[in-house]
Amino acid sequence: MSQETIEWLNQQTLIGHTDKRGNAWHYRESAQGDEPNHYTGPVPVADVERRLFSWDAIELPLYVLKHAGIEDMTFINPEGVPMACAQIPNRKAIARSDTNAVLGIFKDSYQAHQPKEWLIENVQLLVGGDLDIGSAGLLRGGAVAWLQVEATDNMVTPSGVEFRPFIMAATSFDGSLSTTYKVGSTVVVCDNTMAANLQDGGSTTKVRHTRYSNLNAKMIRDTLGIVEQAATTFSADVDRLTNWVVTDKQWSNFLDECCKFDANAKTTRAKTIADKKRNDLTNLWTNDLRVAPWTNTAFGVLQATSTWAHHVQTVRGTNRAERNMLNAITGATEKDDAETLTALARVCEMAL
Repeated sequence: MSQETIEWLNQQTLIGHTDKRGNAWHYRESAQGDEPNHYTGPVPVADVERRLFSWDAIELPLYVLKHAGIEDMTFINPEGVPMACAQIPNRKAIARSDTNAVLGIFKDSYQAHQPKEWLIENVQLLVGGDLDIGSAGLLRGGAVAWLQVEATDNMVTPSGVEFRPFIMAATSFDGSLSTTYKVGSTVVVCDNTMAANLQDGGSTTKVRHTRYSNLNAKMIRDTLGIVEQAATTFSADVDRLTNWVVTDKQWSNFLDECCKFDANAKTTRAKTIADKKRNDLTNLWTNDLRVAPWTNTAFGVLQATSTWAHHVQTVRGTNRAERNMLNAITGATEKDDAETLTALARVCEMAL
């Protein structure tokens, strides 16, 4: 990871409640800039507005260069050919008002959702009061923005799993995602994001970037439920999984299932990757404090695969923090967790 990326994560993301969750894995004191990005309590709303969302997404016209005659030329290119600028109809660029950096190009029907309105003011409507912000940040140069509000205190399931329920709001200016609101939980021991409902997936609602898009706060509240309800559901799911016994044989069969490779492939690359994943998962299962306390349970299996995906799996084309956050926003994390539990159930049924 480049130093520029480390500096971005330490200056363009704000992390709260470090007294309850510890520092983010990417924390570097030397990369903090003029002021730290970690807070022992909640991140102040004023700091989010000042440090992250002080700009607007503005619309700019798009132009192309075309060959022109002497009478309508704008300039002559290095080859001596007269050129002119022509505006592209029904297209526009979305840029940051503070830097003019172009974040995305869209049709005229696209409507940018401003971060302060859609991530701060709208979340205040959803929670009905002050915001206890656990994290907020910008990714991809500001093309993706998020804000996460959390319960004030950590919660603990009857089986002893410590977690923090949250509501997350996110939007983009590069076309990568609709404005998204969702509930979930973070397991404190490993900082893994999980769905509010491990069995049926998390509650999520999306608002497309269309010209007449608006927030229906009641509809979204009805879809998401409330943090307290999400905490109750998550706690019950965790207890169900900690009471689901997984034998050593079933664990081995599960590894066979999730670390498959094509034995007839012309190269050994697939086998090498599968073997590495199997070794990584085995090490987490037996030796890692984020997983080992729940060995021989279904929750231990979920912790192993989730911790591997969050903290061990190779990251390509981006950095780990960005990849994890985008997976949480888009639902990729929930999908992987659901596939883990489906595969485990299938393995356990076959063993009966």
